[in-house]
Parts: sequence; C-alpha cells; structure tokens
Amino acid sequence: MTRGTNTDFTVQTTPGGAAVTTTNGFSCTATPCTFRMPRRSEFAVTITKDGYKTWQGQVTNRVAGGGGAAMAGNVLVGGLIGAGVDASSGAMLDLVPNPLQVTLEP
Repeated sequence: MTRGTNTDFTVQTTPGGAAVTTTNGFSCTATPCTFRMPRRSEFAVTITKDGYKTWQGQVTNRVAGGGGAAMAGNVLVGGLIGAGVDASSGAMLDLVPNPLQVTLEP
C-alpha cells in the first residue's frame, strides 16, 4: 500500500536512436525511452537499429529492498491486510534490469 503497482522502465542504448519493442505491448522509435509498466511484469525486449545486430533479452521482477521494507511496515502499521495488498498487487517488486542498458554491435 506504500508503493504503487507501476514503475518507470527505461531503455538506454549505445549508440542511441534504436527502436524498442516489448512482448507486453510497449514500444518506442528511438532510445533512450521510458515506459510506465506494472511492477509484476515479465517480458522480452527486442532492440533494433539499422547497421547493428538485433538485440533480444528478458526482463523479470524481484522483491525490491524498498518493497520488503514497505511490506514489513505494512505488517506493523496495517496488519496483514496491507501486506497482502502489496504482495498480491506486485507493489513490492521491481523490474530487473532497470534501467536496461545495451551496447549494440555493428
């Protein structure tokens, strides 16, 4: 209940200006770019740029340091209901890696 269910997910490439698509429906035409994504997302990322090899990778989630602390605070202040909301909503998770930093190969 102390963290939102969405977070900013950023993609940065060297060189910049690459196109990004994700399997959960997000895309941009030029890096760097940032998307507002659900914390509990797991998705594949494809990065393309003319003259460079296509890059593909996976983004997952894990319990964040702040998420675990927030959950402990919920148990102390709000009891198990607050902790249950954070656990079921994904509010205690962070996307990994974030930011996603990729060096493209010619």
